[in-house]
Amino acid sequence: MTATTLATETRRDVRRAWWRELWVQVMIAMALGIALGAIRPDLGAQMQPLGDAFIKAIRMLIAPIIFCTVVSGIAHMADMAKVGRVAIKALVYFEVVTTFALIIGLAAVNLWQPGAGMNIDPASINASVVEPYVKQTAAVGFVPFLMNIIPQTFVGAFAEGNILQVLFISVMCGFALIWLGERARPVTDVIDVGGKMIFGMVRMVMWAAPLGAFGAIAFTIGKFGLGSLASLGKLLGGFYVTCILFIVIVLGPISRLCGFSLWKLIRYIRDELLVCIATTSSETVLPRMLSKLETLGCEQSIVGLVIPTGYSFNLDGTCLYLATAAVFLAQATNTQLDLAQQIGLLLILLVTSKGAAGIAGAAFVVLAATLAATGTIPVASVALVLGIHRLMSQGLTPTNLVGNAVATIVIARWENALDADRLARVLDGELPAES
Repeated sequence: MTATTLATETRRDVRRAWWRELWVQVMIAMALGIALGAIRPDLGAQMQPLGDAFIKAIRMLIAPIIFCTVVSGIAHMADMAKVGRVAIKALVYFEVVTTFALIIGLAAVNLWQPGAGMNIDPASINASVVEPYVKQTAAVGFVPFLMNIIPQTFVGAFAEGNILQVLFISVMCGFALIWLGERARPVTDVIDVGGKMIFGMVRMVMWAAPLGAFGAIAFTIGKFGLGSLASLGKLLGGFYVTCILFIVIVLGPISRLCGFSLWKLIRYIRDELLVCIATTSSETVLPRMLSKLETLGCEQSIVGLVIPTGYSFNLDGTCLYLATAAVFLAQATNTQLDLAQQIGLLLILLVTSKGAAGIAGAAFVVLAATLAATGTIPVASVALVLGIHRLMSQGLTPTNLVGNAVATIVIARWENALDADRLARVLDGELPAES
């Protein structure tokens, strides 16, 4: 095959028919879901099982994918010092960027003042609706979080689907295979093949992504409606603007410093972003993000370590949500927060935002835990945002996703584990988006 023919075939692979693009199918499905939820709210609310089934189908594959990816990456890396170096760099990066997210969230909500004038009396709030979330706050904290990384049993981590527990086991298995040397090659080969099999299953499940997006968005619109959100529209609008500002003024410069276009990266992961927005879950696209970032030119070992860790430590959108919601509730209940108290709130959020990995409705649970820790803002006031939490999640989950994609490329470049030429060609559309 000549070079010209090969180039032609590559361009043909890149330019698929528009209707076969996943993002187009998901957008059409979302539009249909919005229409159904608006026209027939009762029927739209009944579409929830479609979204839930899709999320469950993806979640069942996350643990084995992380295990295969991380174990294979470390075993092939054969350098334990590099694994430790990558982990330290990633954690430092995560802490710095999430601190910026918290500061921006606090600054924006103080300027926007979405809760000013609501004059809510905390005594009038029905606290019973948030009791299930408040009860979980005892498990939220830095020490319980560290203890929870170690699973009760080897199999239990996979059964529960706890990302950090699976990552912990995977790293240990990877180190053990390095120590075994050549004797480990048959096991490593089996894990490599197993990983390819799991990614094949992911491709099959992703065929149902438009159906899952349709069900999830129809449920959201059908349950909460388009017109019933006016009273909290200022909070929602301000939060979405804050997420966009964070991406532009923090992640944008980081991307430029590392030599790639943030806009092109967002365009590259648009399928995953739309699925996130529809399902309000970034877990649904974790398998595809692992694959796509490898396709971009990041080493498998870097991707396998940074992405799963980032899903617990690098939640930029969640930090923006926590800062915004906490100060909003203070404003709504006329709770005065001076500068010192807001700095204290930021320090508490630096801990609690990392301590909710593996908890259902993590962001909302952490919000309740944070209010309880401050002792200033009434905990019962979280009921004010319970109804729109899912809609706020449609802003925070894609922000989390973009943040982790940028982090992976940055860490890969720092480690000289990035094919910069391939990165540029894939983002420019000269090479296929998926390998």
